[in-house]
Amino acid sequence: MTERDAIARPWGERTPYGPGQAWPVRVDSHVTAGEVDRWVRSAAVLHSNGDGLDVAVKDGRIVGVRGRADDRVNHGRLDTKDLYGWQANNSADRLTVPLVRRNGELVESTWDEAMSEIVARARELPPSAIGFYTSGQLFAEEYYTLAAIARGGIGTNHLDGNTRLCTATAGEALKESFGCDGQPASYSDVDHADVIALFGHNVAETQSVLWMRMLDRLAGPEPPAILCVDPRDTPVARAATIHLAPVPGTNLALMNGLLHEIIAGGRADHDYIERHTVGYEELAATVARYPPSRVSRICGVPVDDLRAAARMLGRSRRLLCTVLQGFYQSHQASAAAVAVNNLALVRGMIGRPGAGVLQMNGQPTAENTRECGADGDLTGFRNWANDAHVADLARLWNVDPSRIPHFAPPTHLMQMMRYAENGTLSLLWVSATNPAVSLPELARIRAILGQERLFLVVQDAFRTETAEFADVVLPAALWGEKTGTFTNAARTVHLSEKAVDPPGQAKPDLDIFLDFARRMGFRDRDGAAFPHWHDTESAFEAWKRASTGRPCDYSGLSYDRLRAVSGVQWPCDAEHPDGTERLYGDGRFFAQPDYCETYGKDLVTGAPMEPGEYRAYNPEGKAMLKTADYFPPHEVPGAEFPFSLITGRTLYHFHTRTKTGRTPELNAAAPQVWVEISAHDAKVCDIAEGDLTEIRTPRGMVRARARIGGIRDGVLFLPFHYGYWDSSDPRAANELTFTDWDPVSKQPLFKLAAATIGAVR
Repeated sequence: MTERDAIARPWGERTPYGPGQAWPVRVDSHVTAGEVDRWVRSAAVLHSNGDGLDVAVKDGRIVGVRGRADDRVNHGRLDTKDLYGWQANNSADRLTVPLVRRNGELVESTWDEAMSEIVARARELPPSAIGFYTSGQLFAEEYYTLAAIARGGIGTNHLDGNTRLCTATAGEALKESFGCDGQPASYSDVDHADVIALFGHNVAETQSVLWMRMLDRLAGPEPPAILCVDPRDTPVARAATIHLAPVPGTNLALMNGLLHEIIAGGRADHDYIERHTVGYEELAATVARYPPSRVSRICGVPVDDLRAAARMLGRSRRLLCTVLQGFYQSHQASAAAVAVNNLALVRGMIGRPGAGVLQMNGQPTAENTRECGADGDLTGFRNWANDAHVADLARLWNVDPSRIPHFAPPTHLMQMMRYAENGTLSLLWVSATNPAVSLPELARIRAILGQERLFLVVQDAFRTETAEFADVVLPAALWGEKTGTFTNAARTVHLSEKAVDPPGQAKPDLDIFLDFARRMGFRDRDGAAFPHWHDTESAFEAWKRASTGRPCDYSGLSYDRLRAVSGVQWPCDAEHPDGTERLYGDGRFFAQPDYCETYGKDLVTGAPMEPGEYRAYNPEGKAMLKTADYFPPHEVPGAEFPFSLITGRTLYHFHTRTKTGRTPELNAAAPQVWVEISAHDAKVCDIAEGDLTEIRTPRGMVRARARIGGIRDGVLFLPFHYGYWDSSDPRAANELTFTDWDPVSKQPLFKLAAATIGAVR
């Protein structure tokens, strides 16, 4: 095992390897006790990579972690946050008893009193007045239970996850191109690719173990070429063969330009296109309008660089594309992400080693939120607009189909907040997320959460900024204190076993949800208690039944199987007993009209396609080459606010620092918010390294120390992790962002605010 200073050396030592070779093993660890009592199986919880690890337990406390050498994802390596972040479990300020609001103050209560208050309020309200907002960090069993309670118990359309903020566009892009969610590629494609193209994906900081894999390929024989698309000079950009730094909000124009050059240069695989896709003629006509000269003017990217990137992509024999927040949280997000899928399909780079696309996730269980139906998706990747799919789910749950609301599209988070704002949503239950820091335009969000007429339930392990607005706070167990499964961005399922007891009266989220259901008295058609399961393993078995026959098929998995094998990729069924490394290698897609998860949407307006339209457009269920024209963002820099402000993640923290801010090493590495500005802009604004600055947009002001770096001129970057632990300290980046979202995925646009900056003298 390797102990390293993962703050100073976040990616560790290189273990070089060549194309087609196995990635060498390197076991990382960090343990604070000399001898441990036992090691317990789990996986990483502070990013989406899904690294397999073991938890060290001593005297009933977590004391460290080590990577698992046999894990298919990480081959023993661990991310910086994995190595240190477990210490948050032992934090002295954990929530240990329920809290209820009395005379304006949160005071200690009993579980019976707290749950009775929630149940009493829920029973007073119609289903349309009740909403749930959950996470990308719970277990599949918990999401499936919450989906069953919300859809089949209460019958509300208002259920979403904070995956809406980070990777709703990932799921939407996959649906638009392939008819269904689910990553076509696998992390092992890094081992084979000769070109790796990263679109808005700072993998070095968001999935650092995957970056270690890429670095080891770069250090070995026949290294892949790297294309980085990012307005910042990230570690990925510095390692790249070609770095394109487009103006924020112009990603779609850039992608249309790259596709223009690939088609015009004769690099399209027309045999693959003819056999396996629909929509090529419209795509070709659209991208023909984006020659390099026009794209250069729109994006601020040199023509020669654009052409060089297109040549590299067009000549690749094994092209792997990845996408993340730089595309998902920006203008025309879904259209730009779909354009990356178009690139892979036009080149015929799908379903074979080294060739594919990964529309990445940002959280450890974001995939579970989507597949279990705890967001805007229907459980098991079923189709909301297909009555047979709704009836099939109703049969599984033994409820009437009319009890599952499908009269309109599911309510996405941003619409739920509007309903809460106007009073039509009266009860909001928030679990394992912190919207008082993570949502856009925080002044508005605080006003909504603080309304007297909104009954707010917060289920968390800590007293977060959001909990301060709650009427009831429920203390929840953390990772390591409960058992369940979670699935990473590349469809790999891991089992995470309980290592220690939660503190005080804190309970697993599954137990809390089931307690609520029993108190509400939910029943199925035959009068039996609903949901029908009672603990984590029976919930997993129920979820397996719900997934059977669907793309995300878990029917071949069990807890015993996941104890024996360190990570299995779905679908895992009788036909694929060992899991499935890549999708669509046989040229068959999950897009058949009777099977697909969605009939698709217009990429400009978000208007849904009707079932009959879809059948006429794609009767054989092929992959779809969808396209859209670029148009300028709604908010652009001007005289008063001359900069583009983008927000994002950094290496040492996760989300709103609920856990990483309570970890000594991680907090010390990045204790305060900072703003990145280019050397040219810093000189013009008379800002020096380390100066305290004020960043303003039409919505508010944030103070941050300046870091002068290689970001594109005219662009500012703020990490979004820092909340108002001290309300007099304006440091939350989302004070500055605005309320707008992509019309297709409904994902908020965090990377488009017009801003100004000045030093505080």
